[in-house]
Amino acid sequence: MSGWQEICLGDLGRVVTGKTPSTSVPDYFGGEVPFVTPSDMYGHKVISRTARSLTKAGVAAVKGSFIPKGSVMVSCIGSDMGKVTIAAYDCVSNQQINSIVVSESFSPDFIYYNLSTRKAELQSMACSGSAQPILNKGHFSQLPISLPPLSEQRAIASVLGSLDDKIDLNRRMNETLEALAQSLFKSSFVPACRSLGVGRDTTQSALPKGWREGKVSDLATLSRDGLNPGEFSDEVFDHYSLPAFDEGRTPKTEKGDTIMSNKFLVPPDCVMVSKLNPRIPRIWLPDLRGPNRAVCSTEFLVATPKPGVSREFLYCLFINESFASVFTTMVTGTSGSHQRVRPESLLSMDTPLPPAPLIQKFTETVAPMLKRISQNIYESRTLAALRDALLPKLLSGELRVPAAAKLVEAAA
Repeated sequence: MSGWQEICLGDLGRVVTGKTPSTSVPDYFGGEVPFVTPSDMYGHKVISRTARSLTKAGVAAVKGSFIPKGSVMVSCIGSDMGKVTIAAYDCVSNQQINSIVVSESFSPDFIYYNLSTRKAELQSMACSGSAQPILNKGHFSQLPISLPPLSEQRAIASVLGSLDDKIDLNRRMNETLEALAQSLFKSSFVPACRSLGVGRDTTQSALPKGWREGKVSDLATLSRDGLNPGEFSDEVFDHYSLPAFDEGRTPKTEKGDTIMSNKFLVPPDCVMVSKLNPRIPRIWLPDLRGPNRAVCSTEFLVATPKPGVSREFLYCLFINESFASVFTTMVTGTSGSHQRVRPESLLSMDTPLPPAPLIQKFTETVAPMLKRISQNIYESRTLAALRDALLPKLLSGELRVPAAAKLVEAAA
């Protein structure tokens, strides 16, 4: 394309490989500087929150690894290789990430979108002599990239960014709605929260009138109906998997012959709870739309409400931190990465049982909020599909910005 140039990533600015300060020094962690690892890079163009942070002393211990706001970060080791994000704040990354401190001559957003389409290429460049494939700083810096003039870089990034902005707005709205639903659950079912959680009020032995003691099995059953999608090779399924949850709670549309192993069928009126590594809460309220049959990983426990109980009530019970604090203690297995909760352990959990009218009243209030969350997720799924369709055409010059802008406007 006229005016486009091909250079290497190293020519875009300064390339920085991250570093982790010694974990044996507690004073290095818990400060105000975000510490980015590949696990923080799921599903978002811009990283605004991280699981861990560093103190000034921690930053000083990894001198030279400080990354300014707006840097483009790429995971370059192991199975997470090829994740791309932009730093929302000044930060530090661990050694699994190479970052580009982009000079003012280029658009960081355009660089982000370009690299986000090149995961397979990045993986193919990795050195495989070590325990995990690694794309070192030298090879990473030599990756070629085609760039239009800066004004067009910014225009392309603006079109694609408008879709990501709407997706991010939906995500933040959903966080607000879910927090409100959980607040209403706590205010409506305080005895349940107290009895399930750490710090239980042992002086409060009597339940409110109409309540009774029981188990989760009094509220729900577990559906185990399943199939092997591979036996329906040409059928298209909506696949609810753990990676799909982590990447935005949207199922992947996949043909049966690409889905490995047996799966559970997902009934319409259910809540799915991950039994794998419950320290990472994965509670899913599926929104079944369209003609495809829905299946899910057998790592999910598929809970369906009993008469007088709603799935909205079950969902809010399962996402409550008091529930999680007990659920995570029920794991079996010695491996930290493969701990599971047995299905019968979920069903045997103690919980007070509120009267059905109280559950119904709560459901009438919360159901519209959870429905809106599902609508936002579905809309974001549609917007992401449009973005992913436009992305390679804009980056190659096949589609020009004005035409792409019209398609985005029509979808808004």
